[in-house]
Amino acid sequence: MQLSRRLRDARVSLANRRTMRVSHRRLADELAAFRTVAERAELDQLLSRHSSEETREIRAILYRQDVERQQSVRRQTAGLGGYLG
Repeated sequence: MQLSRRLRDARVSLANRRTMRVSHRRLADELAAFRTVAERAELDQLLSRHSSEETREIRAILYRQDVERQQSVRRQTAGLGGYLG
């Protein structure tokens, strides 16, 4: 009985983690659509109406996307013989 309960708990835990990863990925995909300065300003204004605790996940995703975009620009520029340091 104990083993079957542990197995059930492990399955439930894995299913919950998968659901959270899928939800996080969907949110990141939706936030990636906010690319222009105007779109980001509008999003930042909307987020400022909420506490940092409420927007922590969104802000972390946006920060990560900004870093990835900057790195992409640096790689493209470096490929043209320049370097942004």
